[in-house]
Amino acid sequence: MAKVTRDDVARLAGTSTAVVSYVINDGPRPVAPATRERVLAAIKELGYRPDRVAQAMASRRTDLIGLIVPDARQPFFAEMAHAVEQAAADRGKMVLVGNSDYLDEREVHYLRAFLGMRVSGLILISQGPSERAAAEIEAWDARVVLLHRRPEAIDDVAVVLDDVGGAQMVTRHLLEHGHAYVACLGGVESTPSFGDPVTDHVEGWRRAMKEAGRSTDGRLFQAPYNRYDTYRVALGLLGGPDRPPALVCATDDQAIGVLRAARELGIDVPGELAVAGFDDVKEAALTDPPLTTVGSDREAMARAAVDLVLDDGVRVNGSRRERVRQFPSGLVVRRSCGCGG
Repeated sequence: MAKVTRDDVARLAGTSTAVVSYVINDGPRPVAPATRERVLAAIKELGYRPDRVAQAMASRRTDLIGLIVPDARQPFFAEMAHAVEQAAADRGKMVLVGNSDYLDEREVHYLRAFLGMRVSGLILISQGPSERAAAEIEAWDARVVLLHRRPEAIDDVAVVLDDVGGAQMVTRHLLEHGHAYVACLGGVESTPSFGDPVTDHVEGWRRAMKEAGRSTDGRLFQAPYNRYDTYRVALGLLGGPDRPPALVCATDDQAIGVLRAARELGIDVPGELAVAGFDDVKEAALTDPPLTTVGSDREAMARAAVDLVLDDGVRVNGSRRERVRQFPSGLVVRRSCGCGG
C-alpha cells in the first residue's frame, strides 16, 4: 500500500498542502473552521500520519521534553518522573529520561544528547548544575526548568518545595512527643550546597531544635540517600550506646533503611525509637510501622514544571510570571513517630 502523503490529504480536502500543514501544526496561520474540518476529515479517511521527524527539522523543535534525574531507582525520583510524564502527556509531549547518577559528566552527557535531539525544553532534577552543564545550557540557548532544587541565580526558573519549613514541622512534631532531643540523618556531602533539598532538611531540623532550646552538637549523622547503604549505617548508629530517642531522616528511602535496621536489632519503633522521613513516597504508608513523613503535591509540581518549560515561564498575557514557584510542605502523620492510627 502506497504511503499517504500531505498532497493526498490536500487533494481530498480541496485545499493546499500549506493549509494542511497549518492544521497539523496548529499554525502559524489561522485556518477557517470549515476548512479545518475538511482537512481533519481527510486525514481520518486516508489514515494519514504526519512525519514527526520532518516536522521537527522544520520547526527545530520536537514533541519531546528531556528530564534528567539523579537516580530513577529511588522512589521519590521515580514518582516525580512519572508525574512529569503524565503532565507532559496532557500537553501532547513525550518525556526522555536520563540518570545522572549524581555525576557531573553524566549530567552533561544527557544535556548534550537531549539538546541535540531538539527537545522542546529540559527539566533538570540536579545536585546543582555544574559549570560545564551551565555552559551547555547557555550555548544551546535552551529552555530549562530546575525541579526540586532552588536555583543559585535569581534568573533561573525553578519549581521547589518548602524543604526548610517541612523539616522544621516534622522535627517539632517529634519533639512534641516528649523526646529529650531529635537526631538527624542527613546526606553524605561534606559541605553544604545552596538550594540542595537535603541541606535544607538539615537546616530545618537545626532551626526547630534551636527553637526548642536543644543542642544539635553531635546529633547530625551522615548516610547515603538509598535504603541499602543507610541500613548499614543505621546498624552502627542504633546498635551503639548513644542511640537517639528520635530520628528524622532527610529522605523516606533512608528512613526505610533505618526501620529495617531497627527491626533486625530488636528495637521497638516507636516505643524505643521514633522515626520520621521526608518525601511521602507511596511505600511509606506500607512500612512497619507506617512512616510519618513530609509530603507535597508532586502532581502539581510536575504540572508547574512542564508548563514553565513549555510556556517560557517569563510572561503570560503580557504580565510577568513567577520564575521560582515554591509549593508548601505538609506533615503526614502515621505510627512511626508514636501517634496512633
